[in-house]
Amino acid sequence: MPDEAKAEASAPSASKAKADAPVLIQVQKVSKIYQRGDERVEVLKDLDLEVREGAFEALMGPSGSGKSTLLNLIAGLDRPSSGRLLVAGADLTTMSEGERARWRSANVGFVFQTYNLLPVLTAQENVELPLLLAKLSSAERKRRAEVALRVVGLEGRAKHRPSQLSGGQQQRVAIARAIVTDPRIIVADEPTGDLDRHSADEILALLGKLNQEFNKTIMMVTHDPAAAERATVIHRLDKGALA
Repeated sequence: MPDEAKAEASAPSASKAKADAPVLIQVQKVSKIYQRGDERVEVLKDLDLEVREGAFEALMGPSGSGKSTLLNLIAGLDRPSSGRLLVAGADLTTMSEGERARWRSANVGFVFQTYNLLPVLTAQENVELPLLLAKLSSAERKRRAEVALRVVGLEGRAKHRPSQLSGGQQQRVAIARAIVTDPRIIVADEPTGDLDRHSADEILALLGKLNQEFNKTIMMVTHDPAAAERATVIHRLDKGALA
């Protein structure tokens, strides 16, 4: 995770940098088809999308419109049935599953509706988990986890387990875990879906901070209009196509 000095140096020029930023995500004529028995289900249909580095964009639409499918494709969790997907300098459509896994660990941080924290681990230990794949000393893993927890405002809760934290605090730990590897992209799938309005607003403010101060590119799926309004661009999907 970038240190505070780096964030402060980049923050004043954030809006200009985004206007001039290179395209980080290119979705080119992408379709995704699932076979369910004899039924062929086309979830995405020849979809085109470009997202610039440092953007904060939301995906909205009814259930089954393809929002989460598109998010999973951008994050390298799945492959399109056809089309091309260029993300952070890599062509995800030509990669093997192992290559995509290595690419994800270096480039993508994940935030989900359910926090996916391990209940037997402390907040700090949960945040350290993605770093176990890197060749880092335990001291360096601890230092990076402490920085990430400080960024999300939970430096005083490092030794607490998930059961000792509120829902909003657990989601903050999940966000700290997502940013601890300093990814270029944060994908957030209904990040406020299990939270009350006050906690949801705090999480959305934190995502805004990561976008503005740390220049993280954020792609967020949400059903919540109040959450979508925090994004600078809202995309609406309907039946697998951008409306």
